[in-house]
Amino acid sequence: MNPRLFCEASGTPVWRPGEDFSLPPTAARHVQVLRLQPGSGLTLFNGSGGQWQAAVLRMGHQEVVVRLLSHEAVERELPLAVTLAVGMPANDRMDDLVEKATELGVRAIVPLVSERSVLRLTGERAAKRRGHWQAVAASASEQCGRNRVPTVHPVQGLDAFLEHRPADEVSARWQLSLAPTASPLVQAWAHCSLLISLKAGAHLYILSGPEGGLSAGEQARAQQAGYHPISLGPRTLRADTAPLAALAALAAMSALAEQAAPEAHEAMGCGRAEPTGAAS
Repeated sequence: MNPRLFCEASGTPVWRPGEDFSLPPTAARHVQVLRLQPGSGLTLFNGSGGQWQAAVLRMGHQEVVVRLLSHEAVERELPLAVTLAVGMPANDRMDDLVEKATELGVRAIVPLVSERSVLRLTGERAAKRRGHWQAVAASASEQCGRNRVPTVHPVQGLDAFLEHRPADEVSARWQLSLAPTASPLVQAWAHCSLLISLKAGAHLYILSGPEGGLSAGEQARAQQAGYHPISLGPRTLRADTAPLAALAALAAMSALAEQAAPEAHEAMGCGRAEPTGAAS
């Protein structure tokens, strides 16, 4: 299997079969570490859709020149765009959360500071951590086979995030909660399935608190902003475990739904639906 490398679209020319270009510094260093040689195969993606088969042309001290060979319209995304807004867990657990959330299909991650947050980042320190987390997401996309890299948004306060409500978007909003009145995730998934059937590109926002959870006032403000309390079960999960459990459940239920759809189509005598894909 060829190594997979992410090359940010803004840093490379328009990609066409037969096009030659120099890899960005991070990707070039990766090729050098792997000790690839001219003629070695690569799989490249730039986040705009699909992946490209390519070959190394020249290896310099710092520069690596490749040639694009062919485009493959391959996508491995969830059927709805998921934004995870999470109270940043302390220490290095946010790195693991970004990595695993990327593997599970999240579309965007919003690091939040709330009343009970232990990790509080501002200014240059916050900007540096955001850049680091974006690199973690890119690396995880390379590893797991995704051809789109989640966006890691700037660190922001919970109230600032709750004020952002796109008016023209078909979406659902979940607040992970231990409240006894919270709806089970499986029940909430039925609403998401309806959104997916109504409009391609439907969006789900998942709000998860830091260590200690969201305060009573924050939970109330979230509900006023349209977030519905959702339960993951009777156990108390850590701040970095709960959002990943929700994403894993979503990924599993989405896969089951996709498998069931062609089977139901065939059972009705319509034949098995053929998969389609196109580069964007």
